[in-house]
Amino acid sequence: MFPHVAAGSTVNVMTSDRPVWERFLPGTGALKRYERSWFSGDVVAGVTVAAYLVPQVMAYAVIAGLPAVVGLWAVLAPMFLYFFLGTSRKLSIGPESTTALMTAAGVGALLEAAGGPEHYAEVAALLAIAVGVVCIVAFVARLGFVTTLLSRPVLIGYLIGIALLMIVSQLGKVTKLHVEGDSTWREVLDFVGKLEYAHVPTALLALGVLVLLYVAAWIAPKLPGSLLVLLGAAAVVSIFSLRSYGIAVIGEVPQGLPAFRVPDFTLVDVWAILPYAAGIAIVGFSDNILTARAFASGNGEVIDSNQELLALGTANVANGFVQGFPVSSSGSRTVLGDAAGSRTQVHALVVIAVVVMVLLFAGPVLESFPDAALGALVIYAATRLIDVPEVRRIARFRKSELVITLSTAAAVVIFGVLAGIGFAIALSIVDLLRRITRPYADVLGYAPGVPGMHSLDDYENARPVDGLLVFRYDAPIFFANADDFVQHSLQAVAESDTPVQWFLLNAEANTEIDLTAVDALDELRAQLQRRGIKFAMARVKQDLYRRLEPTGFIERVGEDYIFETLPTAVRAYANRYQARHGRWPDGVPKEVVEP
Repeated sequence: MFPHVAAGSTVNVMTSDRPVWERFLPGTGALKRYERSWFSGDVVAGVTVAAYLVPQVMAYAVIAGLPAVVGLWAVLAPMFLYFFLGTSRKLSIGPESTTALMTAAGVGALLEAAGGPEHYAEVAALLAIAVGVVCIVAFVARLGFVTTLLSRPVLIGYLIGIALLMIVSQLGKVTKLHVEGDSTWREVLDFVGKLEYAHVPTALLALGVLVLLYVAAWIAPKLPGSLLVLLGAAAVVSIFSLRSYGIAVIGEVPQGLPAFRVPDFTLVDVWAILPYAAGIAIVGFSDNILTARAFASGNGEVIDSNQELLALGTANVANGFVQGFPVSSSGSRTVLGDAAGSRTQVHALVVIAVVVMVLLFAGPVLESFPDAALGALVIYAATRLIDVPEVRRIARFRKSELVITLSTAAAVVIFGVLAGIGFAIALSIVDLLRRITRPYADVLGYAPGVPGMHSLDDYENARPVDGLLVFRYDAPIFFANADDFVQHSLQAVAESDTPVQWFLLNAEANTEIDLTAVDALDELRAQLQRRGIKFAMARVKQDLYRRLEPTGFIERVGEDYIFETLPTAVRAYANRYQARHGRWPDGVPKEVVEP
């Protein structure tokens, strides 16, 4: 999805040779080390991103249910604050499709309690502040690790679901139909039932804009195609007087910068707004981290996940006081800035300057943008969220992960954005538990010409050591998989081609263990002992040894049957076998018994 991922860019540390204050104001530190040769790239990137951003954020404001100009207002404070607080040099923060759609869902649900539609903008501002507070609280609690709760298949499925919701949300705008429904599928049914009444000029204009957006991206991907196409649509509407045919335009756009305004905090109960704020914060923060890490340069750039929480939280709180709505980061704008040569967040200052000029002087031009063109732009952006090559890659890798992707997408579409987030996180956790409670388990042996011990399934000519079953369980043993471990161990003994004399557990995956796992090990040892099989362990780390010793388990197994490495364990078995049978066991390499 992104062009380059810097290895090691996710470490949450600060270099020791920099002042402590740079931890909280990393942007000023980057500015202090700014090189003059970077300036031209940042300026070009800033102008390029701004040309793409202007129509895009206006469309996202419409998705959020707000006037288009609010999208431009919602750029200024977040970009300015992220310049000082953010740890990414290239991330483009501001209105974004997912958070815009979640804002519409959240505000829509809170509006009745807030007193009606006339308070829509104020509730959206309150939601931005609430999102910011959630992020700041998470920063204080150092919860930056929460991004690990969303696996790659879940994220891809979530974006597909969001894309479909975005498309459905614009069906009425591109056909001039009043689409109703209390769920996505009911909206689609209502749209299909009213399709014969669609306003043909509006639909044709939207279709033309959509086609031109794809053509522009194909022919000239480096040009601000969305801005050029929307300007062209506005020109066509004006030249041919299409408003007389019923084509709707944005209409009056307030000129000037947004005013500072304290929203009425009594409009919405804190416990009512919190679930929506938490959902937007989780998704927005995940998007921030994934995009920032993807574009980390690796030249001393460190993406600090907790600092990103502070930056995102502060940006949203400030946005709520300038009549904005919740924001996150934009992958498409970050890609564009990177391709245009951005080197630092100075390019964001250029974007701010361009947006300020647009707000001060370009009001008449913005007013002529057709509603249908903005709707087409939203649909275009939505289709770009559906990463077909990535879905194919997931399908090729593992069918179960494809099921997770499609299930997440379906949950978002059927149950809505907030429920979809909960489903996505729950599905990720369930998938994690499935992996660690049912890990791969195998028996090890030697393959001719291959150093070390390997799974018998990996090499056709691999064979076990006669009488020795070396068992590997590819996950830490703990309460959730203890029974599975015992079951797989006994099954391996039962399926052995030769009588087992020693059961040797390769414990390399066990750096941590709980009491349930100790009991499972002891149960296995006892069952094997009743069958005349000796239990032993290899690759036992010191931490594991220190945890096992107080339980009496080491004493019951015997110190002589606990080994630090596999070769020493196999050599000990071979020596005992040789002493008993007068020969080395079959299957053990000569270099192991005669080092």
